[in-house]
Amino acid sequence: MSKYIAESLRIAVAKRANFRCEYCRRPEADSFIKYQIDHIISRKHRGETVSDNLAFSCPICNNNKGSDLGTVLDDKDVLVRLFHPRKHSWFDHFEVSEEGMIYAKTTIGEATITLLDLNHTNRVLERIDLIKAGLFP
Repeated sequence: MSKYIAESLRIAVAKRANFRCEYCRRPEADSFIKYQIDHIISRKHRGETVSDNLAFSCPICNNNKGSDLGTVLDDKDVLVRLFHPRKHSWFDHFEVSEEGMIYAKTTIGEATITLLDLNHTNRVLERIDLIKAGLFP
């Protein structure tokens, strides 16, 4: 498995995501930092560097996710998988309030919000501005 991701593949992944983070939905055009390509199933877990296993990700989501595939919530004995952009629809697992909060519709949504810290105060404040500008979700 290669660490290298061809530029043509990077561009294809970004275009497929409409240049938005596939986890928090923030547009790259609103960021001062270039977005990254995330291995949904990390190479550590034998994920391949192929289009179906790659997601366009803001640096915050990518850093928070790391190589994780899931997390535990209230029931510490149950592992809940994270949102998978190639297999799940974002709007099936999340909804956004006018106040900029992302709410879970499912346990997958809850696990993803928790692990990626999608409702950190700074992220919510940025999201409010994007909502007001008509750029979110």
